[in-house]
Amino acid sequence: MPHDVSLIVLLAVGFGLALVFGYIAARLRLPPLVGYLIAGILISPNTPGVVADMHLANQLAELGVMFLMFGVGMHFSFSDLLAVRRIAIPGAILQIAVATLMGMGLAALWGWSLGSGLVFGLCLSVASTVVLLRALESRGLMDSVNGRIAIGWLVVEDLVMVLVLVLLPPMAVMLGGEAPVSAHGATASLDNIWLTIGITLAKVIAFIALMLVVGRRVFPKFLLLVSRTGSRELFTLSVVAAAVTIAYGSYVLFGVSFALGAFFAGMVVRESDFSHRAETETLPLRETFSILFFVSVGMLFNPSILIEHPLQVLGVVAVIVVGKTIAAMALVLFFRYPLNTALTVGASLAQIGEFSFILASVGLSLKLLTLEGQNLILAGALISITLNAAVFAAIEPAQRWIRARSHLARMLERSGDPLAMLPMSVDNTYLNGQVVLVGHGGVGRSIAKTFKEQGIKYVVVDENREIIEALRAQDIPAVSGDACDPAVLIQAHIMQASMLVVSTADVFDVRRMVDIARTLNPKIEAVLCTDSSAEANLLEQEKIGKVFMAKRALADSMTEHVFHRLGLETAAKSLHETGAIH
Repeated sequence: MPHDVSLIVLLAVGFGLALVFGYIAARLRLPPLVGYLIAGILISPNTPGVVADMHLANQLAELGVMFLMFGVGMHFSFSDLLAVRRIAIPGAILQIAVATLMGMGLAALWGWSLGSGLVFGLCLSVASTVVLLRALESRGLMDSVNGRIAIGWLVVEDLVMVLVLVLLPPMAVMLGGEAPVSAHGATASLDNIWLTIGITLAKVIAFIALMLVVGRRVFPKFLLLVSRTGSRELFTLSVVAAAVTIAYGSYVLFGVSFALGAFFAGMVVRESDFSHRAETETLPLRETFSILFFVSVGMLFNPSILIEHPLQVLGVVAVIVVGKTIAAMALVLFFRYPLNTALTVGASLAQIGEFSFILASVGLSLKLLTLEGQNLILAGALISITLNAAVFAAIEPAQRWIRARSHLARMLERSGDPLAMLPMSVDNTYLNGQVVLVGHGGVGRSIAKTFKEQGIKYVVVDENREIIEALRAQDIPAVSGDACDPAVLIQAHIMQASMLVVSTADVFDVRRMVDIARTLNPKIEAVLCTDSSAEANLLEQEKIGKVFMAKRALADSMTEHVFHRLGLETAAKSLHETGAIH
């Protein structure tokens, strides 16, 4: 085959097969990236048929990594992380340590070196952010407390892996690998290893300082200048150029990996007022290169590992799906979060993905990992990602089974938790005719602020322990827990409440909350919210309570404002009376 068409062959066959198998995976309710990995396997040298150019695939994979990390950087939010920091930071670090030790134990059992076991364990310890975000989005959990905790947990894992990618090359010789060649052709040796690590960290710190101080001030202004041209393609080009040139410049000038450079480029773009537009307009390109990344990873996988080493593959899958899940659940329960949160976080971590591939590739280049080890990691990723949808689907039945049969689980979930009970200092007169407000997110905070200004008595119920602690510090009655649990609503004194206000938009949880509330207090009035007009109509037909939909409420408020500004108060009042404005 002529060399000048090898890129076209790779793109045509790779995208074509990725489309076919991605579609099949989606129809089977599996993540499409399972199909992308299979497409890569089919065009790899390890399977018969068309063989794509591996050298080109590796370079395209490098671009894919850059755009993946660029996307991760654009999604990274310190505020989101700080909101769940007390569970996400210690939980993620401890879980990485436990999973790494489990991986190192397997490696030691197989006779691998310490360095190989460490890299292998780290690869098994970090879950895929791409898989998690798509799983949460498909289940409507992105804005839930459980979803925010899982995302915060994965953000911490990503940051730890970024640090590992920085430190692993200079430490390769110490761990029994080969010294890497820097962008300037220099190599590290065992004699000056600590000097090399010190210089590497100094360069990384200098790069981060430059990006966070200079980049956050200069690049947003540059985007503003480009946007004033009115050219959409120039704006898209400026964002893409930032991702690629910052990644390359960080590698050449600071010796930082392409991945880390792209990650901070994404963080810089996020600081701009045009971050949403940048994310939207570069999404097709980022997803395209991400697909190429997963296809190229599939090309590295040798399916014969499944036949030659089936027990080792099962061991890897067991660590990822069972070991990590149990460890994460135990940690979440230890931090006194509900069983549902523990199951959601456990399911979120029961897979590995892009960072594992990147780390395995680095380990292979440093001679810290063998091809067999890389194939075991790829096999574990492929199987665990395929099983992840089933793991998420098992959350509800597992929760029902555990709560019905396990006295220990109920004790672990609530026993001795001061945040699960209202403080004794709350006056009994306050707990009569109060409003029980479920959720203290964006909507809940606004409602609570109005209640406070108007002197309305209320008790907040939220699953985020840090929110409850902050509210109690302000002497606001609050209870930590899932409002679908009768014990939680009892603690909020639902029997004496006049109204239940649910500020979360999960239609399934809303039904259970209202059913439990009315069982305990048949006269209680329910006020609900939802993001979907279909859900709003369904809830209204079922006469569960007064339903507000975000878009409809916004339209009503804008219409009412226009009427008042035009002096049409009578028309506004008429619309209220007829129900045209809710």
